[in-house]
Amino acid sequence: MAAAAPGALGALRTVGVRLVAACCARLGPAAWARGTAPRRGYSSEVKTEDELRVRHLEEENRANLPVPTIAAIDGLALGGGLELALACDIRVAASSAKMGLVETKLAIIPGGGGTQRLPRAIGMSLAKELIFSARVLDGQEAKAVGLISHVLEQNQEGDAAYRKALDLAREFLPQGPVAMRVAKLAINQGMEVDLVTGLAIEEACYAQTISTKDRLEGLLAFKEKRPPRYKGE
Repeated sequence: MAAAAPGALGALRTVGVRLVAACCARLGPAAWARGTAPRRGYSSEVKTEDELRVRHLEEENRANLPVPTIAAIDGLALGGGLELALACDIRVAASSAKMGLVETKLAIIPGGGGTQRLPRAIGMSLAKELIFSARVLDGQEAKAVGLISHVLEQNQEGDAAYRKALDLAREFLPQGPVAMRVAKLAINQGMEVDLVTGLAIEEACYAQTISTKDRLEGLLAFKEKRPPRYKGE
């Protein structure tokens, strides 16, 4: 994926997914077990150790894109579709959307990060309940358990969540690109360690913003009472 220029709205199409505006991942009606590469565990083919290693790196790269990512779920996000959404920073869905990790119905387990990211998103006990039961949630139910941040009534075009995701992306775009990148890094890494270590990570990330041209531009723009013109430098 090519990096979008600061303040720009970019778009990328992949199989069953649309990434927009650094970035929104749109999961439509055919998001079952689909992504940018063949899904582990959904075929009888035995994966080699090297293939599994590559797959792991692909999953981590999606989760660690240096921009905010928003998953917009307007249709089905079952199995791999929900795992893709879980790899995003923020998830929004239409009330009529359906989502769940249903792999145990097929006598397998989630293989694209679901067993690790779902507990981190909604807690271990509830994640186990949903995975063990292969339960499918609608938008309202997903909002109630904290799986998504926003739930919308579906519109006639069938893209209510996608439109909300674009609104959020446009709200994020004016901020300093370097600050956004290191803020995401600080949050992601800090959530995996104890508080004292997390605060040290935050301090190190904060230090990366102090010497940037964008920081000086932000201070000047505030002084001159005008919108800042950030360049990601």
